[in-house]
Formats: sequence, C-alpha cells, structure tokens
Amino acid sequence: MADKMIKITLVKSVSGRLEKQQRTVQALGLSKIGQSVVKKDNDCIRGMIFTVKHLVEVSEA
Repeated sequence: MADKMIKITLVKSVSGRLEKQQRTVQALGLSKIGQSVVKKDNDCIRGMIFTVKHLVEVSEA
C-alpha cells in the first residue's frame, strides 16, 4: 500500500510570528509565500502542520 501524500502551501508570512512557528515552517521546507511542498502524511508532519495551521493550507497530493 502506497503512503498517502499531502501538499502543504505557505499562505501567510512568518514575519513577526513566534520563533517556534518560524522554525516549524522552515523545517517543513517552506520559505516563501505561495511555495508548496509534498510530504508523506504521518503523525510527525501532522503535528508540525497543527503548530502552523494558521499559516499554511493543506490538501491531498
């Protein structure tokens, strides 16, 4: 069975946000607004998304 993949897109700036949120966005591989990455859907990635849920948009890839 293939792993599910999710597409994460940065939709808001990390400027002025908490340090933890800035580092989480960076760890997800995002640096510019509108940039997207495709990651495996697992608990670790879901936890990171939850931390910055107000800055990103998530969809199935």
